[in-house]
Amino acid sequence: MADKIKGALFSMLASLGVEPVRVLDLYAGTGGIGIEALSRGAETADFVEQNAAAAAVVRANLAHTRYANVTRVYQESVSSFLGRAERSPADAAPYDLIVMDPPYADPDLVATLERVGRSPLVDSDTILAIGHSPRVTLPEQAGRLVRLRERCHGDSCFSIYETES
Repeated sequence: MADKIKGALFSMLASLGVEPVRVLDLYAGTGGIGIEALSRGAETADFVEQNAAAAAVVRANLAHTRYANVTRVYQESVSSFLGRAERSPADAAPYDLIVMDPPYADPDLVATLERVGRSPLVDSDTILAIGHSPRVTLPEQAGRLVRLRERCHGDSCFSIYETES
């Protein structure tokens, strides 16, 4: 997620009064989004990144920012991570903020969003932010999550979902 979009995302979350304690960064890349959440007051963050080189960058960035002791890096696919949570819901504590920044060409984007929305990682206080192309139409509802806002800046968009009340 570009710095401009990341800044807009965190500004919007702040305007909504979102102050996450426990963050999940799916498709973590370099870990920038989760690290930004930690720098803004989150207490813990988990990162999911399938690519070994990218996961190593996440670990290095966490060590550099001194957040390694309050984080976990899962080097696996998002699908695998979600599968473990679905198989062992008692071991899958929910998150306050889930951030998804998948590749724009991901054909499973909507299915993964809906899967996250049905997972035990979501509870009544969860907010989910997802980065996407303006050419992608996301559903108004995904599992227990309902779209609250969508913002586009050039060729990048993000949508914010909240738990259905």
